[in-house]
Amino acid sequence: MSLLAEKNPAQSAASHTDSAEAFVPDQSRAERRTSYSVADFPVPGGREEEWRFTPVDRLKGLFSEEGSTEGAVSVTTQAPDGVVVSELGMDDERVGSAYRPADRAAVTAWAGAERALHIGIPAEAELDAPVYVRVVGQTGRDNAHLVVDAGRHSKATVVLEHSGTGEHTAGVEIRVGDGADLTFVTVQEWDDDAIHVAQNDALIGRDAHLRHITVTLGGEIVRVSTNARYSGPGGSFEGLGVYFADAGQHQEHRLFVDHEAPHCHSNVEYKGALQGETAHTVWVGDVLIRASAEGTDTYELNRNLILDDGARADSIPNLEIETGEIVGAGHASATGRFDDEQLFYLQARGIPEDIARRLVVRGFFASVVARIGVPEVSERLMAAIDVELGGTAAADADLVEVSS
Repeated sequence: MSLLAEKNPAQSAASHTDSAEAFVPDQSRAERRTSYSVADFPVPGGREEEWRFTPVDRLKGLFSEEGSTEGAVSVTTQAPDGVVVSELGMDDERVGSAYRPADRAAVTAWAGAERALHIGIPAEAELDAPVYVRVVGQTGRDNAHLVVDAGRHSKATVVLEHSGTGEHTAGVEIRVGDGADLTFVTVQEWDDDAIHVAQNDALIGRDAHLRHITVTLGGEIVRVSTNARYSGPGGSFEGLGVYFADAGQHQEHRLFVDHEAPHCHSNVEYKGALQGETAHTVWVGDVLIRASAEGTDTYELNRNLILDDGARADSIPNLEIETGEIVGAGHASATGRFDDEQLFYLQARGIPEDIARRLVVRGFFASVVARIGVPEVSERLMAAIDVELGGTAAADADLVEVSS
């Protein structure tokens, strides 16, 4: 079974509704348009289903067909021996086969990218250290495209880190070969004025496993859309996410798991915390089990912790099933305020209120952070959360030791 994307804009456009029908709500997630042609995606006005939570008036620059500003970013890579890091032209056959632009920002990123960074992990390789791609924004507009190829029966971890400032649109495509095991981590630690809209597409091979982890801690507006598909039976997708929004930040995470191949598995778990008035997070999780996907097992979970009045978390899980011949399918979503009973429990044992609050938040994130599997990323994440909460990890650890 092949799920490779067709890069011919004319063919792609022909398979979708025309512009007159663009505002008719899709009856199925499968009907959402994908295309490599910018003309197929009008500039959003904010009423479209895929944009209704997003402050589109502040993203107008990313909806234009502008190229990248010279010197907008610096990109460095660090890879173990055997990994091939190269730049490819956008017309290379290895670029776009697993990527399908699904909205205006994704297609302008595709059209504006001049080349793609390619990470090639050889078949059978088992990397003893992660591959790092570090993107530091300087100023202006950047359109980026990253391709990660994990060869058959390989095992590797790739970490994509973002920091700095500017406006950024990006496409990421991940191909996981048959029997391969890949962990992909994307970290957003932008400055407070940065804007970042990205689409991550993954194609998972037969009996392959992908763990996709999204960590978002910074940026004025960050929107990451993750789409997973399967090119053969037995594939497994694990989508994990951690996000922390402060006052004035908008963080949006959208997932679509498309089960078309039979006997595949997916599990999604995202957790977010919000503090400060006007902090806003959005999580939308779509799972489609097509008629051909017998034996599917899927579950998705989103939980949000509201720390202050005025913060808002929107959480929308969606599950669409076209066959009853499945192992299991479910979803759950919960958004709640800080638990005063937990706070009282810790304070009753001599822990000051500010330290107790930080410990509760760290405990909230612990189940996801522990599964990242990259100690450097996990430790930095917890330290960054402590900074957001006004403390340090070392101080909390010392206090826990004394209280025990």
